[in-house]
Amino acid sequence: MSLFWRIFGLNAVVLGTATALLLWAPVTVSVPVVLTEAVILVGGLVVMLVANAALLRWGLAPLDRLTRLMTTVDLLRPGQRLPVDGGGEVTELIRTFNAMLDRLEHERATSSARVLLAQEAERRRIAQELHDEVGQSMTAVLLALKRAADQAEAPLRDELHQVQEITRESLDEVRRLVRRLRPGVLDDLGLVSALTSLTSDFATHTGLKVVRRFDADLPALDPETELVLYRVAQEGLTNAARHADAARVEVALTHGDGAVVLDITDDGRGIKAACEGAGIRGMRERALLIGGDLDITDAPGTGVGSDSGSGSGGRSPGTRVRLTAPVTPSVAAPLPSNPRKHL
Repeated sequence: MSLFWRIFGLNAVVLGTATALLLWAPVTVSVPVVLTEAVILVGGLVVMLVANAALLRWGLAPLDRLTRLMTTVDLLRPGQRLPVDGGGEVTELIRTFNAMLDRLEHERATSSARVLLAQEAERRRIAQELHDEVGQSMTAVLLALKRAADQAEAPLRDELHQVQEITRESLDEVRRLVRRLRPGVLDDLGLVSALTSLTSDFATHTGLKVVRRFDADLPALDPETELVLYRVAQEGLTNAARHADAARVEVALTHGDGAVVLDITDDGRGIKAACEGAGIRGMRERALLIGGDLDITDAPGTGVGSDSGSGSGGRSPGTRVRLTAPVTPSVAAPLPSNPRKHL
């Protein structure tokens, strides 16, 4: 039934009922109208308007649901659809809107994949140039400073040693930047070793306590999934250090039911509603790249881990970032002999 005939039918029901009541009810209208008759007529009008409003609300409810979804839909949270029942113009409109969401989600996922792959390629190129050009140049400077310090007199030798230490610290910072841009350990030793190196470096530079909990029999993952898990962990740790005011962070990597689950849980101030910046949206886009599900909520309990309750000091529950990445059947079986599983 079209929208026109739906509204026409609802109004016809209300007007027909009112006409029937006027025909068969023992009510007369005199001239001039007395108070009792006026009260009955006004009451009947009110009842008719209320019934008409209720029927119209019921008849136009699909359009209300469609409007709410149109104002709240987020392409980074796929799968938001309206049920399609019956026929008519409204049903066809809902079906068309669902098809449009399918197309937009597919196009968004495709374009995000291109952007993220280009971003990773650029990271790799910059990291390679920093390692080959800047790193080697600074190493040569260190060697030259060492030779000059060995041949210099005592006052100048001390100054050269200070410059040498500053140059060495700068070289270490460049190497750390290279690891952040493209962790070589991820390609060489796998995800567990890369996450271990990431969390150790994070704890050293931020002073936060980091607890690792990795399953020993993780399945083999394709390089894209490993890279997404690593980048989400990197962003989650960065957010915990910058925004959460946390003292303790737990990074867990588990598997089950055909999926690998990454959890980053802190004991900070908790997630604020409707406060998703570029970092969180970037994590959602990466999760969509591998068909994963990213969930960011307040962490359950009063702290992080089983021993955090006693030392939490009344802290808020904190934030939990959970990425569930599906494992394809072809690589879902654990590989005990794979050297990429452990450090």
